[in-house]
Amino acid sequence: MNETLKRTISGAVYIALLLTSILFSTESFIILFGVFLIITIYEFSNIVNLNKVFSILFGTVLYTVIILISHYNKQTSKFLNESFNSNISLETNIKQMDLILLAITLVVSIKCIIFLFYDSVQKISTSSKYLYLLGYITLPFLFIVKISFGTHDYNPKIILGLFVLIWTNDTFAYLVGKSMGKHKLFERVSPKKTIEGFIGGAVFAAFAGFLISKLYIKPNPEFSSMSIIIWTSIALIVSIFGTIGDLIESKFKRIAGVKDSGSIMPGHGGILDRLDSVIFVAPIIFLFYQILYYVS
Repeated sequence: MNETLKRTISGAVYIALLLTSILFSTESFIILFGVFLIITIYEFSNIVNLNKVFSILFGTVLYTVIILISHYNKQTSKFLNESFNSNISLETNIKQMDLILLAITLVVSIKCIIFLFYDSVQKISTSSKYLYLLGYITLPFLFIVKISFGTHDYNPKIILGLFVLIWTNDTFAYLVGKSMGKHKLFERVSPKKTIEGFIGGAVFAAFAGFLISKLYIKPNPEFSSMSIIIWTSIALIVSIFGTIGDLIESKFKRIAGVKDSGSIMPGHGGILDRLDSVIFVAPIIFLFYQILYYVS
């Protein structure tokens, strides 16, 4: 089987699995991204030489506990009380918890950006590795789930719209960069990325954001103009921070001396290679939603 066919088949399976889980139910979406988290932690642990068993247990437990507290606290409390004949209550200030988790994630994101621009850094300390495991890998998966709930209930259109924007940005950044790219964006980390490709990806992502707001989200007429502004803004956030996320993962791989994070997707690499943009973008989108909610 040639490389192009393998790449096409594995890409189609990935997209079909993603779409099915998002559209089928809240639980299937949460479970799939829990599985993606486990694979991503395994791949990241390989790249930076972390203990895989401890890292996977840490990430899985944290992901599960936060999801249960955030979205299934009543059901979990009832199950625990019936199982252990206790009077446990998991009621907590979820908004406050989210802000604390967001603050931790944003601090680590800033550390990642500094790490990206420090050419002299060719070795990562053990403490930094675990900090990246927490704020660069695990917590962003939680925010992927949290942004899909919008302000109230699970809304698959939000997360699907986000992935469409990421795919649009990546596709047109590649096409424009390949056909017109002359000026390197960040050559020492990713030699193939160009400024022209970045601009092309941003322009087409913004247009996709406009189409999503008009044709897919379909807001009430009085909210239409605001919806366009929101989704084109999200598109620009995706273009900027998705590209940074891609570059950060490339920096980790460059230091490790590997081309891909894994080989689970023939022709595409690993799950971290597929999700490097969205895991860096998700906390920023969540922050954007919090600002919108606060302003409105």
